[in-house]
Amino acid sequence: MLGGVCALVTILILAQSTSLNSHHEAADWSCNSKTDIHIQAHFNPGRITLDGQVDDWKDIDGSAFSILPALDPHADKAYNGGKMNVKASHDGKEVFFVLQVDGDYTYSEGYSNKTASVAFMFQIGENATYHRMGGCEEGPDACTNKSCKGHEVDLMHFSIGKAIPGRLYGGNLVDNSEGNGGDRFGHLVDLYCWNPHCRYLDGYGPSVNDTSAQNDWKGTWWHSSLTHSGVVKDDSPYSSSNQSGAYYFEFSRPLRTMDHLQQDAQFTIGKTSKMSVAFWYPVHGKPWHGSGHFSISCDWILLDILPDSSELTKVSQGSPWDAATAFSLLFSVVAFCISIFVGHRVSRTKNIPFTPMNNL
Repeated sequence: MLGGVCALVTILILAQSTSLNSHHEAADWSCNSKTDIHIQAHFNPGRITLDGQVDDWKDIDGSAFSILPALDPHADKAYNGGKMNVKASHDGKEVFFVLQVDGDYTYSEGYSNKTASVAFMFQIGENATYHRMGGCEEGPDACTNKSCKGHEVDLMHFSIGKAIPGRLYGGNLVDNSEGNGGDRFGHLVDLYCWNPHCRYLDGYGPSVNDTSAQNDWKGTWWHSSLTHSGVVKDDSPYSSSNQSGAYYFEFSRPLRTMDHLQQDAQFTIGKTSKMSVAFWYPVHGKPWHGSGHFSISCDWILLDILPDSSELTKVSQGSPWDAATAFSLLFSVVAFCISIFVGHRVSRTKNIPFTPMNNL
């Protein structure tokens, strides 16, 4: 029974991404990426609320990217709605992301490929490439954690066709209790893969399933055309179609997870990780397919998890005081040594006898 359920879930995941087996690149695929681009996650405790509203991000710097077709990354084929702005932050325990991308509002409940969708990809294995999502050369029938070792990448995919704007989705008690990275309520799922054709929910795999896995992500979405918060499912489609504006996608995840299967990227304060972001949109009203997404780059983008800058400032400000203290101590020691030396010299001076005046 369990094996049948796992097989069904895997089939559903592949179906929701659609056309993975048609992941064919343009014949002249080439990459001219700017490898020096960094997304910086500064330490901002108690600042970010996951609600789809972005006022709490306004003073945090981000990076704007032209988003190009992943399989044919040429500028003349870029997403014509505008650029994607990516921001990151952390509070010492969780890392936060917000994505902003212009696009006319479109929403079809239950049809994820008729509305916007996003995904993150992070390098796990040291040999994992951006190109071909890990780059393992094995086919679907041969990819395993042994044959593709070192090519692991971490994925998070959010299809909003079932998700109410402003509501949280992702890790939940029901799916996490079953030990997988699924989300039956909003399809904000936690996955891993070795290449586009070997992709699984956390906890599932081609040969064995592990019930210790879970979905570590939480997230929500919003569109600037929405006029009020607190919407429920009965308010669908939540706004009028084709209104101009921008989509906002907001996410969080622990810096470190309980993963012990090489299915989650692990972030460390003061270290740099490799990431990318994908975007799906029904351009000209045409439903998108799994491999028809746009990407912020045709190679990895660097993510810096920065330490608390106030601590660095304290150290910097403390340096002159430390130098003055050391100088004062050195001066005192030198003065003390000189006084001992002078006293020693005086004590060795030959005494002159005293001669009374009446003996002169």
